[in-house]
Amino acid sequence: MKKKYGFVIALLSITLIALEIIWTRIFSAEFFYTFAFLILSLAILGMGLGSLSLRLFRRMNDINKLWLLLSLTALLALVGPPAALHIGMEYGKLFTEKIMVWKFLLTVILLSAPFYTGGAALALIFKQYHQDIPRLYMADLTGAGTGVILAVVLMNVLGTQYAVFLASVPVIIASFLVAGSWRRIAPAMLLLLVAASFPVANKLTAKPREERAPVIYTHWDAMARIKVFNYEEAYRGINIDNAANSPVYKFDGNWARPDSEKYQFGIDVSYLINLNDSCTFLSLGAGGGVDVLQALQFGAAEIHAVEVNPHVNEMMQSGFLADFSGHIYSDPRVKVVTEDARTYIRRFSNKFDMIYSLSSNTFAALASGSFAMAENYLFTTEAFKDYYNALSDNGFMMMEHQFYMPRLATEALDALTELGVENPRDHIAIYDLPQMRRNMILLAKKPLTDEIRNNAFAPLIPEYYPYIHLLYPAVDSLKGNLINRIVTEGWQTVQKDAALDISPCDDNRPYTAQLGLWKNFDIKKLGELSPWEFTGFPLSKLLIVFIMAVILVLIIPLNLLPYIGKHKKLGLAGWLYYFSIGVAFMVVEIVLLTRYTLFIGSSSYTIVTILFTLLLGSGLGSLCSEKFNNKTPFILIFVLLCLELVLIPSIQASLTGLPVWGRMLTSFICIFPLAFFMGMPFPKAAQRVGDLVDWGFAVNGAASVLASTGIMLVSFSFGLKIALVTGLFFYVIAFVLMQLKTRW
Repeated sequence: MKKKYGFVIALLSITLIALEIIWTRIFSAEFFYTFAFLILSLAILGMGLGSLSLRLFRRMNDINKLWLLLSLTALLALVGPPAALHIGMEYGKLFTEKIMVWKFLLTVILLSAPFYTGGAALALIFKQYHQDIPRLYMADLTGAGTGVILAVVLMNVLGTQYAVFLASVPVIIASFLVAGSWRRIAPAMLLLLVAASFPVANKLTAKPREERAPVIYTHWDAMARIKVFNYEEAYRGINIDNAANSPVYKFDGNWARPDSEKYQFGIDVSYLINLNDSCTFLSLGAGGGVDVLQALQFGAAEIHAVEVNPHVNEMMQSGFLADFSGHIYSDPRVKVVTEDARTYIRRFSNKFDMIYSLSSNTFAALASGSFAMAENYLFTTEAFKDYYNALSDNGFMMMEHQFYMPRLATEALDALTELGVENPRDHIAIYDLPQMRRNMILLAKKPLTDEIRNNAFAPLIPEYYPYIHLLYPAVDSLKGNLINRIVTEGWQTVQKDAALDISPCDDNRPYTAQLGLWKNFDIKKLGELSPWEFTGFPLSKLLIVFIMAVILVLIIPLNLLPYIGKHKKLGLAGWLYYFSIGVAFMVVEIVLLTRYTLFIGSSSYTIVTILFTLLLGSGLGSLCSEKFNNKTPFILIFVLLCLELVLIPSIQASLTGLPVWGRMLTSFICIFPLAFFMGMPFPKAAQRVGDLVDWGFAVNGAASVLASTGIMLVSFSFGLKIALVTGLFFYVIAFVLMQLKTRW
């Protein structure tokens, strides 16, 4: 009987983690990447409250009702996402329209409900068979690890719109296993509901919206939701997660055109390409291939088209857009690379004559980076060091962006200074493109001459002023602009009166899009919310504080309610212990997901590697927990976390040339020992508190929600190293509490 319940737990955990991952993919695509915070919080919160309910409502403590909890979990998982997507929730109106408040509450209930019933089912088994916690907790964690793989495989093979319904199948099987006789009708009906969802899956999993142009192609995998817009006969557009856009030009394959018939580009780098007799060109985020088309048209000898999204490259090489684009990716001069651009460029030194970067890579990386809750590593001080080192002796880099240029200017200057470049200001020029509403930085390996500055993209003549002019070095009439002041006065001086956070980001704090400042908070502006922070409003921080306030004011007190009454109670030391390990585990998980994204390169590969390793390792650690005393696991966690802080980054830096499977394997080897011992604190406590484990599980869940949000504030302000030290600190607290023999 006990073995059957271990299998049931594994099936349930497969569904719960798969739902969390797939829902994050869906809602980050439809509502923007910050929704990842909400999905993660609701998942953990729902499970914690479900467990707490067993302690508050005695009638739920009936193992014969397990089949009902499992069936409800499957049903709520099936109806939750479509209902939440179609109730018309608009987060920008949350603080101005009362109806949106009710819709938001309904969304929270819909998305947390399956985790609530699933958490109650897990806690019910844990409580009933608490003597066997090491094995049951192992089943929970290894099942969740399997769910990580299953979620990504389903999204990549069948599509996210189908994966969201198939994810409920494991818990339906679990319900069938524990249901008796006629009760098995319920899981059978649920399987029919899964099948019935398939023909309308695309409509059920898409938020109704008015598209900017006819959509002629769609694809949705673990990396991104892709749409191809048909704007006109000669122009199409790739849209990623309703955030990133990349154009595709129609081409017939004929290069022998007169100048009058050649393509015109918004940012023309032909002058810079032709400064080198045999230009080696790198496109950072090649997208729909317009960068590649320009490099080919103007005679680049070698072109590296680097794009992190494999399906975009597939479309351009042999798929939907290959014929339309004239098979430019099949040109022998083009090397197509499916890789994170930053990870790729770190392998080269003195290689590229031209590095070209358009803002589409920003939003593509940002949109598909929601798993790791970091934006990307393309716009950090260390990134500019890598770009500079990768340039040839006569090389140039162009990077353009609508909003980030103040930060990019500070990072470029800091990078050159740290590299020991003499007179860093002489190596950069920054332009304004008023009609395109963008800024652009030119970074050169050699000091820039006035001739190059004035002709790099177009002649800087009065007639062209409305289209392009310099922000740095600025003419007298523009010397007061923000960019020129940052370069000439230093960002620290300018920050005092700047509307945005212009402090440089680094690999320890890769949050380029976090431009909001608390000084800009104004309750009157709540009616003008958008998912961006480009005006300086601290939206992400506000959302985090809001979630933390709900946890502190509502959820934590709920976890204290069982102290009322005469029944058996969890001691203060036990309560604080479960809280501490909940915070510690979640903090370490989030920090590792973020840090390893730079090394592994792709957010989808990172989540598979890191979550699977953490869950598998922790599960095996739980199974072996009885073989270790109460001190050893904590001591080894401390040691391994210290190694993660001081040694592992150096190992990663020396192995960036490995293929992606090699980097994933290296990450597994680095993390598995830590994960193994992180799986021991929970079962050790469960064996001490016995059937009070359901209460401990609830406290652990509440602490995890608080940690998953609060640690982002720590990361934004102090960086990932301090965030990891925070996790270590809570493990120290748990270690001290474990040594207490009383008050449990």
